[in-house]
Amino acid sequence: MSSPVRRRFLISSIVAALAAAAAVLFAPSAPASAHGNVVGPASRNYGCFERWGSKFQDPTMATEDPMCWQAWQANPNAMWNWNGLYREGVAGNHQGAIPDGQLCSGGQTESGRYNAMDVAGNWKATSVGNSFTVQLFDGARHGADYIRVYVSKPGYNPVTTALKWSDLDLVKTVPNTPAAQWTHQLSNGVQQDIPVSVSGRSGRALVYTIWQASHSDQSYYFCSDVNFGGSQPSPSSPSPSTSASPSVSPSTSPSTPVTGACAATFAVTSTWQGGFQGEVKVTAGSAAIKSWSVLLTFPGTPPIQQAWNATLTTSGSTVQATNVGYNGAVAAGASTSFGFLGSGASATPTVSCTATV
Repeated sequence: MSSPVRRRFLISSIVAALAAAAAVLFAPSAPASAHGNVVGPASRNYGCFERWGSKFQDPTMATEDPMCWQAWQANPNAMWNWNGLYREGVAGNHQGAIPDGQLCSGGQTESGRYNAMDVAGNWKATSVGNSFTVQLFDGARHGADYIRVYVSKPGYNPVTTALKWSDLDLVKTVPNTPAAQWTHQLSNGVQQDIPVSVSGRSGRALVYTIWQASHSDQSYYFCSDVNFGGSQPSPSSPSPSTSASPSVSPSTSPSTPVTGACAATFAVTSTWQGGFQGEVKVTAGSAAIKSWSVLLTFPGTPPIQQAWNATLTTSGSTVQATNVGYNGAVAAGASTSFGFLGSGASATPTVSCTATV
């Protein structure tokens, strides 16, 4: 293949990939708008999305969070589509459908999208005690025929060894539970809190959760790295005492006082040839807000290709961004943010913010 042909092929491949990713993020019927995941202790792909979703091109990830870095490089859709790790038609024969070494990817489901989840290494681990809570988020309100929670046996090291069925002990089974009976009824789905207890454990381990959804023969598989008896989890980790739907940790308020219910600021956080990454920070005023909406008016056609942590509607040169279910409520003086990928040279929109209090 000649160099010009190769360049055209690479360009068309990148454009196709961006279009596919945009379709996943914006189409209401796409998997990313439904289904669920273990948000506490965070599964591998949900944890990577939570920590790096708004800055996935930050090179510091390679040294600060190398397992997430390799996963982002392998397939970014595994994190954008953090709630699509499932198989259909297993008929309860999970061990028959998923070979050893492939448990965290659901047997390399979805054409291998989640294969990086199987890679052994020093994944970020949530510190837990011998009694802890597994928090399963169900965005589509499927409910469960059953939920099974396993913990890896003493002596198994997830840093060096890919998970096998023989490494697991079943520690909890939740029977048939309709979505209406789950622990938390949230605006963007439901959450089931599952208390788990083990004894005499310390050090690294894996929590493996199987969620058999009720709406069809659809089985979900989640690997969550934990550290028994380690230091306390970071503030961004889901907490059993609060709603642990997908969240964006508030940042500190800007030095400029906010007038009105909210204020929005825009910044370009990264640029490369042919594209850029932008971030919009939404800060509440002197009172807490329940929801927010930001208008971004560009000098020409909006360049946005992908977005996260907001729902976008485009009309002419204006894009309206509204909060998603998990980041609409913002405390007085606190902030949340959403981001997007843009094509072409970086473009700075004018921004305005409205909110309900």
